[in-house]
Amino acid sequence: MNVLVIGRGGREHAIVWKLAQSPIVEKVFCATGNAGMCPHAECIDIKAEDVDELLKFAKRNKVAFTVVGPEISLTEGIVDRFEENGLKIFGPKKNTAQLEGSKAYAKKIMGKYKIPTARFGTFEDQDAAFKYIEDVGAPLAIKTDGLSAGKGFIIAKDEITAKLAVNVMMQDKVFGDAGKSIVIEELLSGDEVTITFFTNGEKMWGLVSAQDYKRAYDMNRGPNTHGMGAISPAPIWNDKIEADVKKFVINPFLKALKKEKLDIKGVVYMTLILTDEGPKVVELNVRFGDPESQVVLPRLKNDLAEVIKKILDDDTDDLKIEYESKAICSQIVSGGYPLKYITGRLITGIEKIKQSKDLTLFHSGTVLQNERFYTNGGRVLCLTVKNDDVSKARKILYDNISKIFFREMHYRNDIGLDIAPVKGGEN
Repeated sequence: MNVLVIGRGGREHAIVWKLAQSPIVEKVFCATGNAGMCPHAECIDIKAEDVDELLKFAKRNKVAFTVVGPEISLTEGIVDRFEENGLKIFGPKKNTAQLEGSKAYAKKIMGKYKIPTARFGTFEDQDAAFKYIEDVGAPLAIKTDGLSAGKGFIIAKDEITAKLAVNVMMQDKVFGDAGKSIVIEELLSGDEVTITFFTNGEKMWGLVSAQDYKRAYDMNRGPNTHGMGAISPAPIWNDKIEADVKKFVINPFLKALKKEKLDIKGVVYMTLILTDEGPKVVELNVRFGDPESQVVLPRLKNDLAEVIKKILDDDTDDLKIEYESKAICSQIVSGGYPLKYITGRLITGIEKIKQSKDLTLFHSGTVLQNERFYTNGGRVLCLTVKNDDVSKARKILYDNISKIFFREMHYRNDIGLDIAPVKGGEN
């Protein structure tokens, strides 16, 4: 069968890579994809937000099912459109995509169904936001309500910084329309962990943990990024934490989906803070994470295509999802990322990476010109190593990263190290 993946980054490369391994998949298409996906998929020049063209393509090429990577397609209602036209697609419907498209809506649902989260306020008026800051005090997390590609998030350790953050979002509109409405949250204290699981809106399968490294520099210093690397399972994860997460987070979340008629056959990805009061949700997404997918999917023992097909076909009676080993990944980024950076740098050494089932190079932002790779984004490449021994995985990871070069290349040197715990709001 033919399958279609929508997106162009490292997350989508990991999805494509895993689907291409399935014996039931004849061909993988990716829109728009990137230069590194060519061994696994045929890349097509259709943007993720161009739902009409994607729909036509899927029909014309007899696509058995589609997997959606980026949130923009989901909030545009691609799942609804595909299903209305009799096409199977893995992801949430537009009403459910609101959980990611609007932080205020997600907070409302979490409050209604007692899903633990940070105390918060939502505001469309700057003066009201200022008064709230004065009333509750700092430290605080200031977030745009709408989608802002992971950038609309500012940590404020004092009231002056909090008000400046509000001003930047609401008056200066640095994040565009995403900042018309904002969410102000208490800054939680505790270790941060991400979870991923498959769902049909009623049940959950394959709960797996990871730890993301969002700060740009070693020892969790520097500005927040979309993610500089990850390790799975999260070092802090254990049976007690898993039981608490299922009881206090996932079960009420599934209840909310059912009661609110929020339709999804797809993946849920959450960021949690493990506080003294228990796990609390600080980020809720209804799609695969990035870079979490680059460590979770290599660990997946199942055939991803079969898992997706079973969920889409309501054939889940015998569905069991399992993971193996451990995995770490490091993003290789353009110098200056996530702030100002230069693209178009020649990349050398990719051919020296001897890829295997335990060593995989995912492309996040590359372009192929005259049979040579060039940088085409902030996050450029993501190298993943799977190994039961994290210290061995680290050695393999950094030995191979040293083979790659482009001008102003940057990466963290401490992925997988036993460094100071990643604390909520600090990562």
